[in-house]
Amino acid sequence: METAFKTEGFGMPGLNIARQRLANQLIANSVFDHPAQVVQWLVAVQAQDYLGALWAVGLRTRGATEKEIELALANRTIVRTWPMRGTLHFVAADDVRWMLDLLTPRVIAASASRYKQLELDQPTFLRSRKAIVHALQGGKQLEREEMYQVLESAHVSTAGQRGIHILGRLAQEGVICFGARAGKQQTFVLLDEWAPQSKHMERDAALAELAKRYFTGHGPATLQDFAWWSGLSTADARAGLDLVKPYLMPEVVADQIYWLASSTPIAKAKTRTAYLLPGFDEYLVGYKDRSAVLDPLYVKQTNAGGGMLNPTIVINGQVVGTWKRKLPKSSVVITSNWFTAPKKSDQHALAVAARRYGAFLGLSVMLV
Repeated sequence: METAFKTEGFGMPGLNIARQRLANQLIANSVFDHPAQVVQWLVAVQAQDYLGALWAVGLRTRGATEKEIELALANRTIVRTWPMRGTLHFVAADDVRWMLDLLTPRVIAASASRYKQLELDQPTFLRSRKAIVHALQGGKQLEREEMYQVLESAHVSTAGQRGIHILGRLAQEGVICFGARAGKQQTFVLLDEWAPQSKHMERDAALAELAKRYFTGHGPATLQDFAWWSGLSTADARAGLDLVKPYLMPEVVADQIYWLASSTPIAKAKTRTAYLLPGFDEYLVGYKDRSAVLDPLYVKQTNAGGGMLNPTIVINGQVVGTWKRKLPKSSVVITSNWFTAPKKSDQHALAVAARRYGAFLGLSVMLV
């Protein structure tokens, strides 16, 4: 059982969890000009929805455009790969190696039964690795179908879901990662060539680094939130937390212990600013318990099942609706779905948020 204690710093009586997370996650408090700084602050940004993930970074980067986020990926300061929970994320290039070392062995072990179903054994992975490394050496970038052709030529079937599981496994082992887009198509590259300066860490140092930066960039958060987000076992998550408690402070809210950096400024109350968050944004997906920002009555509207988490409208720290976008020529059309009838001030705030999103895309905006 955790024991609450105060570290050096200051307490936060009446801590507003939602407001503090908005600030600490850089949503209400953008302080960085470069996308890689944002990704490094958050440690990882969930990115299976590629275009949504570009906006997740962009809304936290001062004055950013979608092209600038993609340029950071092309310039190799941000890497897209599978470092945790078997899910695609953006991570800073400097961090990709130690995160893979720490987090993917547990993911790979948990996939054993699925590998067996797909008849993927160690000799198959080794043959796949050899073929892919040979095909990508020298800075080559191949699209997914081209990667599958390489595997088929090496007599490795990619039928069903075998292909994507092989590519995921090679990424988790640190062999490949995503490169720059070729038009609208994602490409794969060798990680050693794409991010050669990425560093390794001893296990305890990696646990400490992950915990410290998670609670700094995502706090206030609980031990259970950290374990869920990272995919670590509860024991490993607790070990990481214990290593960095001198840098953190606890706050007890409704009998739960929340942790955040002891240097964290208290988030100030703001007007009813609206934020358009993409699906799978860290503001929701970064926590096991999302009730501080999402009323349980509306969980199904944001997560109807099938692993999808819808884009959300956030006002005053709370998820108050969802939204969708369409991209007719030279414009973006945003359709809002409010959970309850919005006030005029909320509609105005949404219009401001929509214009900001349009500026990010370089498009005019229409709200419907």
